[in-house]
This record gives sequence, C-alpha cells and structure tokens, in this order.
Amino acid sequence: MSRRAEADRNDEAVFLAARDVFAELGADAPMSAIAARAGVGMGSLYRRYPSKVDLMRAVCTTSMERSMAEADAALAEEPDGWSALTRYMRRCVDLRVGSLARLAGTFPATEEMFALAERGHEAIDEIVGRARAEGALRADVTSADIVLTISDMSALPGGPYRHRWLALVLDGLRAPGAGPLPGPAPGWSSVRDRWVYQESPVSRS
Repeated sequence: MSRRAEADRNDEAVFLAARDVFAELGADAPMSAIAARAGVGMGSLYRRYPSKVDLMRAVCTTSMERSMAEADAALAEEPDGWSALTRYMRRCVDLRVGSLARLAGTFPATEEMFALAERGHEAIDEIVGRARAEGALRADVTSADIVLTISDMSALPGGPYRHRWLALVLDGLRAPGAGPLPGPAPGWSSVRDRWVYQESPVSRS
C-alpha cells in the first residue's frame, strides 16, 4: 500500500471512529478513545489534529460535505421529489451524518461550516419543495423537520433497526397525514442556531 493510500485509510478510520465516539460521548470524549477505536497512535492523531477542537471541526465539516453530496446526487438522479427525499434520508441515516449534532454549540464553528450548512439548506429545501409540490410530502413538514429527524435517527444506537424506524417516520411524512402536526413548525434557525458557540470550553484530552 502506498503512503498516500495508507494516509487516506487512516483518515477515514479516524473520521469514522471520531464520528461514533463523539455521537456516544459528546464533546467530553477523550482523544485516546478515538485513537484506540481508529487503530492509530496518539502521536499520529495529534500530528494530524493538534487539538480536539481541530478534530471536531474536521469531522463535522466532512460530515456536512457528505450530506450535501447525497442531497445533490438525490436531486440529480431520482425521478421525483419523494424518491429524492427518501433516498436522501436513508443515505444520511446510513452515514450517521446527523449524529454529530450533539457537538453543536460546544466549540466555535468556522465560517466554512456555516457556509456549508447554508448550501445544504438550499439543497434540502429543493428536495422538500419538489416532494411537497408533487403532493407526496405533507404540507406542514419543513426542511428543518427533515434535518432534525435525521439528526435524531442518526444518533440512535440500534443500527440494525434504523431503516425499520425510518420507514415508520417516512410513512408519517407522506401526504396528507392523519391530522395536523402539533406545535409550531421549526424553521432553519432551529438548526443553524444550535451551532452558535455557548462558551463551554472543550478539553484537549
């Protein structure tokens, strides 16, 4: 294996390990737990990510990029809005892209992260708009509903059952719905504002 291929393999192993450990333990997760799960040494981990904040930013950025790629692919390749929505949600749950929401507000997000979030918002809005215009998605569901649902389902520990539970959720999203949804509809600020730093320091360990 070439050095480049090995580096790519290690980066992916660290990403997957960090994603899952942060999803389980939150911002207090020790770097040692991530290194152990990824199968890399602490020295290698700190050479690549000098601090836990650096690692959290990198993992969150990669996760958003993958989510956005899935949204773009669903829009480009699926024949209708409902197919695009169901594909997007299934892929995001598989990739656990929303599981890092537990880190929201625990470190200063970068301008790149907020820009990626806005681009993702536009793509999800388009998917939701198509599905709603077709009459397949109930009219009282917002893009924020979809993102928050993916976040919650991505964090569920029961991997074998995620698709079963997602199927139940998708049935509930179909128009016309059994009745009006309770409470106010979440807007995009419900998603975005979670990532505003709450002045809670993250330790290096």
